[in-house]
Amino acid sequence: MSAVQPVPPNPPVAKKSWGEAAKAYLDRRAIIMLFLGFVAGIPILLIFSSLSLWLREAGIDRSVVTMFSWAALGYSFKFIWAPLVDAVPLPILTKLLGRRRSWILVAQLLIILAICLMASVNPTNEGSLIYMAVGAVLLGFSSATQDIVIDAYRIELAPPSLQSVLSAMYTAGYRLGMIVAGAGALYLADYFGSTEALYSYEAWRNTYWVMAGVMGIGVATTLIIHEPVSDQVRVERKTSDYSRLVLVFALSVIGFVFIFANLGSLLPATESALLGFLYELVRMVLSLTVALAIGYGLVKANLVEAEVAKTTWIEPIADFFRRYGKKALLLLALIGLYRISDIVAGVISNVFYQDMGFTKTDIANAVKLVGVVMVIAGGFLGGLLAQKLRMMQAMMVGAILACATNLLFVLLTYHPGSLSYMYLAVIFDNLAAGLASAVFIAFLSALTSIRFTAVQYAIFSSLMTLLPKVLGGYSGTIVDNTSYPFFFIFTFAIGIPILALIYLVDKHIIIGDNDDIYSDNDDSNNGGNTITSLTKTNPNLTDTKEPPRATD
Repeated sequence: MSAVQPVPPNPPVAKKSWGEAAKAYLDRRAIIMLFLGFVAGIPILLIFSSLSLWLREAGIDRSVVTMFSWAALGYSFKFIWAPLVDAVPLPILTKLLGRRRSWILVAQLLIILAICLMASVNPTNEGSLIYMAVGAVLLGFSSATQDIVIDAYRIELAPPSLQSVLSAMYTAGYRLGMIVAGAGALYLADYFGSTEALYSYEAWRNTYWVMAGVMGIGVATTLIIHEPVSDQVRVERKTSDYSRLVLVFALSVIGFVFIFANLGSLLPATESALLGFLYELVRMVLSLTVALAIGYGLVKANLVEAEVAKTTWIEPIADFFRRYGKKALLLLALIGLYRISDIVAGVISNVFYQDMGFTKTDIANAVKLVGVVMVIAGGFLGGLLAQKLRMMQAMMVGAILACATNLLFVLLTYHPGSLSYMYLAVIFDNLAAGLASAVFIAFLSALTSIRFTAVQYAIFSSLMTLLPKVLGGYSGTIVDNTSYPFFFIFTFAIGIPILALIYLVDKHIIIGDNDDIYSDNDDSNNGGNTITSLTKTNPNLTDTKEPPRATD
């Protein structure tokens, strides 16, 4: 029986006009998120597309190039160390800057270090790819850490009603950062003298040095903005407790890396893309299992107190399941699969354009400029839709567009070298991606409890990218064994089941503060004293005069 007691609803809140919805983008907090989104968008392409083009120009095999996308798996596993970011204050810096800004600053300095490390490696030198991989992994780790803190900062900066606007501005800034690290990197590599026909390591080295310098804007931004006021109750612990938490995490990571590195040599070699994917999945699961076993064993050995470990790592997860019960599994399935269609297709996009006969300048103009502008436009449209529509209605629109636009790339394979068809595909695909991304960020923010801001949002966003990025690492192998038309039809097909998940979530769970939890069959003819039935209640929430929100 539901714990929610039916009560007469408040008079319906007037819907915002389009002008009122658009005016929210001028809020000071939205401008802050524009700048933070910009610095968050710079590192990702230095791991993905820009690095892919660098390695391809250096003559590295396509299958190896796409596997470098696994360096960004830190984004998918950031929930493991997000509790440390939430719980551990940084010496000196936390007192000077506050908990959120101090962690952002440290992450940005690590990003700069990682970019410089990658710039120091020439991939054509024998045995150098391992050092490039180390730099890419460090970049993925530090960039994911920056994302953890920025996401927590955003959720603590404004109430749920403004999160769709902040999400859209964050997306806009993120894409502007991608223009700099994407189109900017390609232009710089051309300017410094590297082409597909004549590779120049110095050109790419100088390009990555410039990108490291651009991250200085992020450092300045962090020093200027203010620390958000949070209602989160923090338990101050002894320094030794924090040190032990970090030690447990570090030893678990060492165990993961050791098993992952050595298990690969024990698995049989295969030419099959499917078997290769399954082997890597087994490798990943076993490595994670060993890491968890190490952490559990260290807690049992009292290296860190069980209560401290439970509060740090277990309680945020338990809170989510307490709030949503069995329906939490449905939410997790939607989170893990919502972006699979466009993320998997995006891993190989730049290599695809090259194989279709387009130059780096063509790619820069279409994908890195026009495409990013369309993503930004889609983000603003998604923010407006999230204010005008119910959350899950906006999610449905984003999901349909995200998978359907992949079919435009099938059309492009029949017109290789055609700029018209390229721009058609790029414009609509990026418009859909921007809309879906902005809506999805607002969706994840609505699920996040203010008590565990960084941890829960990191779990959600990590789950969002885990399966797509693992599968995306095999995108080159899939194309090699099939064809580009098959690959893009495949990415369209895997997006279709998402629509059913959205329908089920919309039917059974309340998401966001603009969902109407009250029945359309309310009896208003009993003098205002009737009991209104609630149709989509969460039994773990207490009803108030407002529709319930996850953050309540």
